[in-house]
Amino acid sequence: MSPNVPALANTPADIVATVQTDTTGEVTIDGSPHRVTSADEAGVREEIIGIVVETARRRGQSVLLQVSDEQGDWPLTVHPNGRVESAGPVVVADRPKPASTAPVPVVIPLEGPIPFATLMQPTVAAPPTALFESLVTPAADSASAVPNLADFLSSRPPSPAGPAALGWQGALRRLSGGFVSPTPSPAEQRHRTAIAAVQRSLNGPRTIVVLNPKGGAHKTTATLLIAATFGIYRGGYTLAWDNNETMGTLGVRAQAARHTNTAVDLLRDLDRFGDARSRVGDLDNYVRSQGDAQFDALASDLDPAGAASIDDDAFRKLHATLSRFYRVLVIDTGNNMRASNWEAAVDTADQLVIVSTIREDTGYGAASLIDGLRQKGHADKVAKAVTVLASPSKTADEQLSKRLHDHFRQLTRTVVDVPYDASLVGGGPLKIDALAPRTRAAWVEATAAIAEGL
Repeated sequence: MSPNVPALANTPADIVATVQTDTTGEVTIDGSPHRVTSADEAGVREEIIGIVVETARRRGQSVLLQVSDEQGDWPLTVHPNGRVESAGPVVVADRPKPASTAPVPVVIPLEGPIPFATLMQPTVAAPPTALFESLVTPAADSASAVPNLADFLSSRPPSPAGPAALGWQGALRRLSGGFVSPTPSPAEQRHRTAIAAVQRSLNGPRTIVVLNPKGGAHKTTATLLIAATFGIYRGGYTLAWDNNETMGTLGVRAQAARHTNTAVDLLRDLDRFGDARSRVGDLDNYVRSQGDAQFDALASDLDPAGAASIDDDAFRKLHATLSRFYRVLVIDTGNNMRASNWEAAVDTADQLVIVSTIREDTGYGAASLIDGLRQKGHADKVAKAVTVLASPSKTADEQLSKRLHDHFRQLTRTVVDVPYDASLVGGGPLKIDALAPRTRAAWVEATAAIAEGL
């Protein structure tokens, strides 16, 4: 902080600004508000700084700026030459969380790494995992432990956190040309932890099944966004598969391809993929590449007059073949819990994801689903499941959200929230770049919790 500029702790700010989570903001200068909009929150922050720099130049002196966002209050000194620096301690937000958000993460002091789901909901323990489990587990008759390869690898020091890239910390670093390089905020550290969880090593191909017997429960959207998150952060070999026994909508929500082939066409030609010479590129005539999202989509039958359908035997054949080519399969399901292909998908699942919007009808569907799964002998899979609650509007019913949280937290491993996003309302093809930053961050956290169960 420059010595000739007093801290905000002792001097009122000249200019006050707020950053909203919907990529808008407001700057108030001399009592006059100015609305700010941009493509994302980082852009809003830089627009605010640009306005304040111009004000400092007109005044011919440095000005004090206080910015408020969901993380807290940020006192900044903005100089006429465009330089920005901290003007005092940050006041971290201490506002009560609305009922529609996930519980506040608590860092638990453990000797080993903490599963991401535990960070989000520490009252429920995530299943233990280890990269070299066979090496870590000592023999039953071992008299004394001796170091092994796993011990050597686990002794590595943690990688440096690196400078902040998000929030006002990241904006300060960019605007100062790296002269000011604050550490990442707790929110950014949590985001990085979530990405690391998504990128974790898997012991073979894994199958994620997305469920809710009620239509309009966000299943297809969730399937695509989970697949996109795995694809973006794991680098491909991820498939979003519509396992509706007849006509599903995943093919409509996915980006189009030069062909209109579906799972039915792949099933008909499945013998072509029966030998070791077949390659993932041979599937291009059946799946639809999703571009920068780095995953493929396999549609269900889209012919309204067609008589073809997928049963349990067809599903298992497709699953056996597709598991040879993809590391992660994210399976969308239909609304008929009695359909044989629906039951086959649940049988093959390594991780169940139960999706509901914050509405009575879809919440009822999810609750009845869990009862049915438990009655059919899938109690263990339900206990390890992840529940995703999606807000159906900008303002969700907080009382209902609390009821849903209370109910599903007792039945599944963890409950995560994802926000409403206007870009998803139209029902057209998914465009990752159109999502609000907070939506993308929320789906990274949801996918991290899912990855912990793989």
